[in-house]
Amino acid sequence: MASELDGNRASRDAILARVRKALGRDASDVRAQAEAVAYLAARPHGPRPTVPADLVAGFMQRATEIASNVERVDSLDAIPGAVARYLDTLQLPPETTGTSSRAGVCWPEFAALDWNGAGLAIEPRPTVGGDRLGISGCFCAIAETGTLVLLAAPEAPTATVLLPDTHIAIVRADRIVSGMEEAFALIRAERGELPRAVNMVSGPSRTGDIEQTIVLGAHGPFRMHVLVLGQGT
Repeated sequence: MASELDGNRASRDAILARVRKALGRDASDVRAQAEAVAYLAARPHGPRPTVPADLVAGFMQRATEIASNVERVDSLDAIPGAVARYLDTLQLPPETTGTSSRAGVCWPEFAALDWNGAGLAIEPRPTVGGDRLGISGCFCAIAETGTLVLLAAPEAPTATVLLPDTHIAIVRADRIVSGMEEAFALIRAERGELPRAVNMVSGPSRTGDIEQTIVLGAHGPFRMHVLVLGQGT
């Protein structure tokens, strides 16, 4: 029995040693990554659909087509009022009225906004699972698909996007790129390497598994409202 345990322990230690070695980053690893990035940047893109010259308008149209509500705001100070107006316009069927709330959480970057002045109770903290409303930013957005790109980080808790029934996303107009290729190029240029997780969100959660009937809110937010901030580039 003891020899069997010793053998299992030795196998485990050998596996963990290989994992630690694989996770280690020496000069050759860094050089190899830099060469891979240069290779990707030099390769031509394959066939791609035509993207409108006005990326902001293209993103807003595509996001609307995939069941997001979209509104433009000129300044950060206008965000609380826009959120309150959106919540006031919700007309929900009786069975889902409980999913709407004027209380929720936001990413820390929006903590200083005058939420109380707009009649909202918003806390700058990660959700604990029971919050009905989550307000987030995003790393960038993709005009081709109406998609938000979110990078996992302590200051950008992913649960705020995935758990509440209502997700309100703030997209800076000058962070809208044409396609997925440009989104990953921006990640490499600004972050150097991928974070622990990259989430791409295209509209509210949905499924069509049962009788091919689309149901919103299947495994995430029932609804998404996107506020496009500023005028773009």
